[in-house]
Amino acid sequence: MDKKDLQILSAISELGTGSPERIQEKTDIPKSTVHYRITKLQEAGVIEDDLYSIDLSSIGLEITLISEVSAEYEEGYHTEVGDELSQIEGVNKVYFMMGDTDFVVISKLADRNMVEELIADFEEIDGVNRTNSQFVITTVKDTTNPIAAYSSEALTSMVSETE
Repeated sequence: MDKKDLQILSAISELGTGSPERIQEKTDIPKSTVHYRITKLQEAGVIEDDLYSIDLSSIGLEITLISEVSAEYEEGYHTEVGDELSQIEGVNKVYFMMGDTDFVVISKLADRNMVEELIADFEEIDGVNRTNSQFVITTVKDTTNPIAAYSSEALTSMVSETE
């Protein structure tokens, strides 16, 4: 990965598209080069899929719920409980954690009834001891692509350190 790859990734993040034409306009990297490098980044697994951002509140998913889930420790519980949590409707992200909380679960929901149903579903999972959930009042920043949070210089120094 070099500076041009980082410019392309940064442009994809900022523009929300992998369009070689739009990336060329943004970076001045020739369209054919952009296309070739995107293909190589996909083959290398750097670009995992083609995501398009959606305003979830415009389709009724206005509540973001962050839930901490504590589970009973036993061999393999993190996989079993984590898989069950991830299968619940409305759950978007499940993180297995170190510390007092076993899992952090991020959900996008339409109303308070869905919140109640979600919490009930969490508590029905064998091994779940307790849950603690909070509503997000205001989203200050929500970046689906973490690359957008870094400057080109910071990305370049990270890549330089790994080479």
